[in-house]
Amino acid sequence: MKIVFMGTPQFAVPILEMLYKEHDVLLVITQPDKPVGRKRVLKASPVKEKALELGLSVYQPIKLKEAYQDVIDLHPDLIITAAYGQMLPRELLDEIKAINVHGSLLPAYRGGAPIQYALFDGLKETGVTIMYMAFKMDSGDIIKQQTCAIEDDDHYQSLSTKLSHIGTSLLKDVLKTYNPKKTKSYPQDVSKVTFAYTLKPEDEILSFHQPSDQIINRIRGLSPEPGATAYLENTHLKFFRAQKSDIIDDIAVPGTILSLKKRLTIKTLDGAIDILEIQAPGKKMMGIKDFLNGQQIINEGDVFKEGSISHGR
Repeated sequence: MKIVFMGTPQFAVPILEMLYKEHDVLLVITQPDKPVGRKRVLKASPVKEKALELGLSVYQPIKLKEAYQDVIDLHPDLIITAAYGQMLPRELLDEIKAINVHGSLLPAYRGGAPIQYALFDGLKETGVTIMYMAFKMDSGDIIKQQTCAIEDDDHYQSLSTKLSHIGTSLLKDVLKTYNPKKTKSYPQDVSKVTFAYTLKPEDEILSFHQPSDQIINRIRGLSPEPGATAYLENTHLKFFRAQKSDIIDDIAVPGTILSLKKRLTIKTLDGAIDILEIQAPGKKMMGIKDFLNGQQIINEGDVFKEGSISHGR
């Protein structure tokens, strides 16, 4: 089939590779390059990098709703989307069928951060949905689904990778027998809808006035990108992996650094956690022992500022 593909993060890359091998990809649409780092150097999305490697045409409209006619003029058989990052205009959906690969078991976790929120909420299982696109966010009829176990050591990257491969296989199977008039689908149960809206900067800030499990799950959902942030005076640290601590302190306020002896232990609402991987300003991610060796940023008894966690559901 003639396909226009829309996607942006690494999650979408295996899907694009499969479509390139199995079908005729007329165009790849992805988000505009974004400035990163202190020097604000423009960086292409993983999908753009892969598309250029494959020799495919790439289009990066700032607002798709102002550029959708270019897609219609290509007369594709289907639009395939996977974590693209923009709503498809109604006018486009009225002209061309669109199928989406979504990283949750819809109707749970509609929105741009379903994988992160599955981890935030401590789920033991999630999955992938192949669905028709509708103008209302992630509300289209479901074509096919498959579950995926969430392991205790999963974080955003590992879970995203697993779901991406499941989604690629599911979509491949759907497209083998796809017929716009015969392919079966069924509506979502609107009584079970939850949301996982695209993360905002404040969603990355840790609050230690939370139970240990919730804080650890927040760190898992933000690792390794962008990292969970904690503020100490004017310094911000990023955490990427943590576990429950066996240190007991019923007096210290949440956010207090309880120990720096071979580990960084921080008081939480119901106990304490040990930070296992950390990043200091201007440094790379490192194991906690390497960080503590000679660091002069933090001291026992220091208290992290109270953060604000937004619950996007």
